[in-house]
Amino acid sequence: MTRSSNLEHDKLKEIARQLRLDALEMTTRAKSGHPSSCFSSVEIVAALFFGGILRYRANEPHWAERDRFIMSKGHAAPLLYAALATAGYFDRAELLRLREMDSPLQGHPILDTMPGVEATTGSLGQGLSLGIGHVLGARLNQQTFRVYVLLGDGECQAGQIWEAAMAATHFKCDTLTAILDYNKYQEMGPLSREMGIEPLAEKWRAFGWHVEEVDGHDLGALIEKLDAFKQIRGKPQILIAHTIKGKGVSFVEQDYTWHGRALNTEQAQKAREEILCN
Repeated sequence: MTRSSNLEHDKLKEIARQLRLDALEMTTRAKSGHPSSCFSSVEIVAALFFGGILRYRANEPHWAERDRFIMSKGHAAPLLYAALATAGYFDRAELLRLREMDSPLQGHPILDTMPGVEATTGSLGQGLSLGIGHVLGARLNQQTFRVYVLLGDGECQAGQIWEAAMAATHFKCDTLTAILDYNKYQEMGPLSREMGIEPLAEKWRAFGWHVEEVDGHDLGALIEKLDAFKQIRGKPQILIAHTIKGKGVSFVEQDYTWHGRALNTEQAQKAREEILCN
């Protein structure tokens, strides 16, 4: 790795750190939300928005050829908002309004409320279908943008995900990339106990997808895999990103009871110190 690429990696790590801090601050201030679900996806979102993967113009949010990013696991909306603000779509001061009455930053993303939000999500299992719609729309309009969908592992228990997986292959949606935040936990417990989804990679391959796996907290590996996907022709791709739920905060990591609750002020201070030290 060259010195310049080392510097770029350090910059990306700092962005990821700030995104994690933003998600913490937003949910603590709102006294609600899903910080642990945000934490596991931080490096994935940082790689997409700031690692040269997504094409976008923050000052021109409706640019026709922009790549689309759909946060299918909509409960991680604070992370999406933090990334959009960091990218320059809107003023960072808006982040302080998470989940307030009449705020455009609701607990799940809502289309047309804030620039950069491409889909209303939160009803789990629907994001991949929305992504296919964008791909087919682009095809009809002779556009070349790519579509990226961030999936939660719990929503892969939903039948609509697998209907969409089948449809994406049938329609040869090779400009569609799914990234699976595979942190192995959902709201009520470990996936393996609630409704196991293994053998996961084999399932996606059986549905005709190009499948790769990666450490979901390794920024360099994420960017390398996602960049290589752009060369795949004739089939959709999925990157199974092995992550840690609550990544970056020791007392939250892999503790599913944190799935849908915010840290209090004292807990948030301890979490902040850990994030800054990592």
